[in-house]
Amino acid sequence: MKNIIIFGAPGSGKGTYSEEIVTRYNMGHISTGDVLRAEMKNGTELGRIARQYIDNGQLIPDDLMIDILAKVYDEQEGGHSGVIFDGFPRTIAQAEALKQMLARRGHTMGMMIELDVDEETLMARLLRRAEIEGRADDNEETIKKRFAVYHQQTEPLAKWFEQEGIRHAFTWKGSKEQMLQEIFEKIEKEN
Repeated sequence: MKNIIIFGAPGSGKGTYSEEIVTRYNMGHISTGDVLRAEMKNGTELGRIARQYIDNGQLIPDDLMIDILAKVYDEQEGGHSGVIFDGFPRTIAQAEALKQMLARRGHTMGMMIELDVDEETLMARLLRRAEIEGRADDNEETIKKRFAVYHQQTEPLAKWFEQEGIRHAFTWKGSKEQMLQEIFEKIEKEN
């Protein structure tokens, strides 16, 4: 099994689809948000350094994030058939760093699964999530800002994955089951 990068706008279902893929194919799952919270909670050296950036309202530098992901990747290796990267990379520089980190281990990024969902559906999902989970960051104004950041900083990365020959886009047609079936078929064809 190859490594998989799951990619999409906020609310596109990255976590949901990752869980389904992990279960079906016995894959590891590396979510950058979960990894950072765990490193900080456990008081690791990398976690302490990351907390300094976060507490000062700064983004974590790419090289530090790669160091953290490399540590988690190495800890997971061997007990599964590949890893899903969820929430990383978000920029071309991060993608290039991830590619290099994996190459040093004799591995590749494998494939990128892009979840293409229209913004009206995304907005409705995120506002519904706010009601259910009580997330203060899921309000219409903040969501629009997150979409703008995604379009400016992250979306261009899709072209980079296309040039690498590993981009596979799946368009939302109103059914999670249908989209999931298309994703499973592509994964099985690629492996």
